[in-house]
Amino acid sequence: MSTAQQLKKLRDSLTPSDRMPLVFLGHGSPMNAIEDSEYSRAWSELGRTLPHPKAILVVSAHWMTRGTTLVDVSAAPRTIHDFYGFPAELYNQQYPAAGNPDLAREVVTLLASHHAEGDDTWGLDHGAWTVLKFLYPGADVPVFQVSIDMTRDLDYQLEVGKALSDLRDRGVLILGSGNVVHNLRAMRMGGRPQDFALEFDKLFADKLTDRNFNALSDTKRLGTLLRMAHPSVDHYLPALTIAGASDERDDLTFMTDSIDLGSVSMRSFVFHQA
Repeated sequence: MSTAQQLKKLRDSLTPSDRMPLVFLGHGSPMNAIEDSEYSRAWSELGRTLPHPKAILVVSAHWMTRGTTLVDVSAAPRTIHDFYGFPAELYNQQYPAAGNPDLAREVVTLLASHHAEGDDTWGLDHGAWTVLKFLYPGADVPVFQVSIDMTRDLDYQLEVGKALSDLRDRGVLILGSGNVVHNLRAMRMGGRPQDFALEFDKLFADKLTDRNFNALSDTKRLGTLLRMAHPSVDHYLPALTIAGASDERDDLTFMTDSIDLGSVSMRSFVFHQA
């Protein structure tokens, strides 16, 4: 099924509900923020499909912490250009959305058992703003980020998602941004997908569909395949957050399920009220 067909199916299935969907986007290269690509077009269409949230909580692969989970409590999160060697146009991009300090501080409390602390120094890194500019181009929805604790096992991020899940009933869109496969060392410019990338991407999609999240967080069983797909798991963890925030009432829709540059999965998915 093409991305356009997947998005049409999602649009047709979304019924008015007080419960917000959950979104994971494979963000890929920062250049997607300024290029007309199949991914940026899909994000724009998804933004037209999703309900308008009261706030957005973003878990991005690019805010990594150790031993704590930080929550951005700033009133006006800055746009962070956390990349090097790209065109000037990319560094000129701004996403001037307001923060939501009150809600962010509530999230610190929600994640107290996950060693959460407030932080007012971060902002919106490129895992957040490069996709938000297409989802909500008016930057008219308050947004804040939550970091990922790189010292914890994979199932810890499932627990973070579960702890956040009740926010869905308060009009909060929980957005994960990373990549299901992310191995920059194995990129092939313009080349065919690496076999390990195809294998891990399919395994992930199958287990996610079956709601076998334990299989997706079992590092021992995932073994070498996980290490090939993710030399570092930073881009994988936001997908687990989104999975952890879902429940059996949700339907699952996939989109942009291609492998870019040989070893970067652009697979995105939405959990939504059945």
